[in-house]
Amino acid sequence: MKIKSDEIVSVLTQEIKNYDSKIEMTEVGEIISVGDGIARVYGLDNVMFNEMVEFENGIKGLAFNLEESSVGVIVLGDYLHLREGHQVKRLGRVLEIPVGSELLGRVVNPMGEAVDGKAPIETKHKRPMEIIAPGIAKRQPVHEPMETGIKAIDSMIPIGRGQRELIIGDRGTGKTSIAIDTIINQKGNGTICIYVAIGQKSSGVVALEEKLRKHGCMDYTIIVMASASDPVPLQYLAPYAGTAMAEYFMYEEKKATLCVYDDLSKQANAYRQMSLLLRRPPGREAFPGDVFYLHSRLLERSVKLSEKYGGGSLTALPIIETQEGEVSAYIPTNVISITDGQIYLQPNLFASGQRPAVDIGISVSRVGGAAQTKAMKSIASKLKLDLAQFRELEAFAQLGTELDPVTEKQLNKGSKILEILKQDEANPWPMEEQVISIFSVNQGHMDTIPIEKIHDFEKKIIEFFKKTHPEVLSSIRDTKKIQDKEMLAKIVTEFAKKYLDAL
Repeated sequence: MKIKSDEIVSVLTQEIKNYDSKIEMTEVGEIISVGDGIARVYGLDNVMFNEMVEFENGIKGLAFNLEESSVGVIVLGDYLHLREGHQVKRLGRVLEIPVGSELLGRVVNPMGEAVDGKAPIETKHKRPMEIIAPGIAKRQPVHEPMETGIKAIDSMIPIGRGQRELIIGDRGTGKTSIAIDTIINQKGNGTICIYVAIGQKSSGVVALEEKLRKHGCMDYTIIVMASASDPVPLQYLAPYAGTAMAEYFMYEEKKATLCVYDDLSKQANAYRQMSLLLRRPPGREAFPGDVFYLHSRLLERSVKLSEKYGGGSLTALPIIETQEGEVSAYIPTNVISITDGQIYLQPNLFASGQRPAVDIGISVSRVGGAAQTKAMKSIASKLKLDLAQFRELEAFAQLGTELDPVTEKQLNKGSKILEILKQDEANPWPMEEQVISIFSVNQGHMDTIPIEKIHDFEKKIIEFFKKTHPEVLSSIRDTKKIQDKEMLAKIVTEFAKKYLDAL
């Protein structure tokens, strides 16, 4: 084989011409101590707050505490593999996580890595975990309903797209059930749901995933899990990761999104643990001074974007667990002041069989009727007042005094309203069916029906409308209004008379 020297010369000439000497300089530090998910690093003089660093065995970390002589780094992985003297290098970028539709239907950790035992997730997009919340110019007032399918909430404590509605109550009062029912109710309306599980048992999250899969909800849901056995830094970062995943769908795909944070009490505890390990000065209840900012910068990212920016929305349902109903504790009061209302769940209502155990008296939505359809607003406005009067009269009636007919009538109606507000778990009601049910009790058609027959009456009246007057249901669903109240009252009266005659 003959070697052509001119070809070799031309190739070498080209290579020399294209040669570009690049010297990559990286600031490298050294671990001086490590333990409990925190590493102290010496030598990273120019590192920025929240900048990513990498340890020599590939584990990532986050620069969290910038001190004069060292940097406090939170370890995003198993800190047991790190040793004193290990090298640490700056990565020159803030913490980013994978986002996109590839995550739908999966259970991931706050780093966006699959933890459901299925194939690794390859995504095309990444987003910073923390961003500055959109300013007032990018927002528009909340006006679209985010229907939960729960009668007590949709009628009296309505939630709108872009709202932050706190779910608060003691352990075991059904807080997670309300959030899960809301996710189930989004089926088929294009809303993307993110469920963030913070500090929970892994078995509980697995059961929750199975429940959502059974109801066909995992097609539009991502579960972000930082379980009780995961490192504390991951429990702290989980809500921000879930929000970043939701923001991709809101900003890039212009969709409505729903984020459930279950629960922020555990995130605050994780943050307190990290702060105390980093020797930050403790304040009230040993929380650091910036614990309010921890939740405000997270929840301020919930927004209904103006049409100019695509009109997408991010609705937040933060959950807070109280101890013995202590709403005035530090973290509950902080989150109450940041959110646009709260759904308060009472253990005594739960124990008495009122499920969901929503205390209508102190629950509130600061968006109110703006987040309701006209059909629901027209019939539910009187409901809260009737229930408040019932509660007062109920306390009075317990004294055993003789009651006049008007009081007896009000007590009877109030007990029927409470009965129709009872609802099974994972059984959300469509808006038009809720309207028929509440309209019937409001008009007094259930007053003469025995209380044990209320749910049977409710079930049969909906079946009656579906069979004989489907156009009424479809009209309420499509126009969001009751077109003819007199005709609706006539149909309900006719059915109630037949039902009573059959008893």
